[in-house]
Amino acid sequence: MNTAFEIPSDTAFSSDETRWQAVVERDAHADGAFFFAVRTTGVFCRPSCASRAPRRENVEFFPTTNAAENAGYRACKRCQPTSLPRELAIVERACKALDADPQQRLTLAQLSDAVHVSPFHLQRLFSRVVGVSPRQYQAARRAEALRDGLQRGQNVTRASHDAGFGSPSRMYEAAPAELGMTPSVYRRKGAGLTVRFATDATPLGTVLVAATDKGICKIAFGDDPRALEGELAAELSEAARVEDRERLAPFVAQIRAYLDGTRERFDLPLDIGATAFQQRVWDALRRIPYGETRSYTDIADALGSPRAVRAVANACASNPVALAIPCHRVVQKSGGLAGYRWGAPRKSALLKAERSRGVAGGGDKDEVA
Repeated sequence: MNTAFEIPSDTAFSSDETRWQAVVERDAHADGAFFFAVRTTGVFCRPSCASRAPRRENVEFFPTTNAAENAGYRACKRCQPTSLPRELAIVERACKALDADPQQRLTLAQLSDAVHVSPFHLQRLFSRVVGVSPRQYQAARRAEALRDGLQRGQNVTRASHDAGFGSPSRMYEAAPAELGMTPSVYRRKGAGLTVRFATDATPLGTVLVAATDKGICKIAFGDDPRALEGELAAELSEAARVEDRERLAPFVAQIRAYLDGTRERFDLPLDIGATAFQQRVWDALRRIPYGETRSYTDIADALGSPRAVRAVANACASNPVALAIPCHRVVQKSGGLAGYRWGAPRKSALLKAERSRGVAGGGDKDEVA
C-alpha cells in the first residue's frame, strides 16, 4: 500500500485558509468553531457576521471568545459572538430540561411549555440544531444512563430503573438498538457472547472481520493483525473470541472483491449498535453512490440538521464497520480528506480507486447498500 499521503486535520476549519474562506462565505456552519478579529477596528466576530467584509491582511483567528478578548479585542455588537443566538438558547434550555432527570419522560407539549415556544416550532428547531427530535434525544439519554449504570456494575433491573425505562420489557425492546447486544452481555463486556473473527491481507493492509451469530460487528484495517486482534480483545474482553477463517471466508471475499474493483456494494448482515442520530447518518452514508463523495455539511443538510456538522463527523468517526458503511466517502466542504478512523492514506486510496472505476465502468453496478 502506498503510504506517501499527507494526512489532513480532523477538523473542518483547521487552517487559516479554510477559516478565511468561511468568513468570506459567511458560513454559519463555522460559528462556534472559531472567531475572527479585525485589527483595524479592534472587534471580533462570528464567521457568519453580516458586517462589511474585512481585508485579509487585517484578520486574525481565535479558537474562543476569551482568547480574542485577552488579545485586546471587543465583541461585535452586530453578531454578538459572546452570546448564544436566540434559537440556540431555546434549544439549550430544552436540553437542560431533558437532562435534569433521565427518569422523567417529557412530552413535546410539556417541553414546549418549559421553554415558552410552540410545540411545532420547538420540534422543528430542536431537530435542526441537535440533529434528532426531542423524543429521540430522550431515548439516547436513557440509553446513555443505562450504559453508565451497567458499566458501573449495577444489575440490569437497577440500571434500567435509574435510566428511566418504565418496565424491563420496554428496556429490552430499546436496548439492542442502542447497545448492539443485550444489557447483561454489555455490562459483562461480552461475557457469554461468542465473537468469531478472521484477518486477511488486502491492498489496504490487514483487514479484521468479526461477527456475532447475528451479523458483522466489526470491520477494521491496520498494519498488524496482532494489533487488530488486541483491539477486538479490549472491546469485548469477556467474550469468547474464536478465530474462524472458514466461517468468515464469504464475508472476507466480499471485501477483497470490493477492493479488487469487481464489486461495488456489500451484502453483509450487520450487528452494530447505534444511537438514533448515528443510524440516520450511517443510512445517509450508504446512499452515497459509488465513486462519489459528500461533505459533512451535505450530510447534515440532507438530514435536515444543517448545524449538526460536528455531530455528523463524530458519527462517521464512530463507524465500526469500514466499507460496509462507507464513511470514507465523506470529505471536508473544501474537498480535503479530513480524518479517517483507519488512516487518511487508506481513505485517499479508496476514493481514488472508486473514482477511476466509476468513470471506467464495470463491476457490480447495483446501488451501494
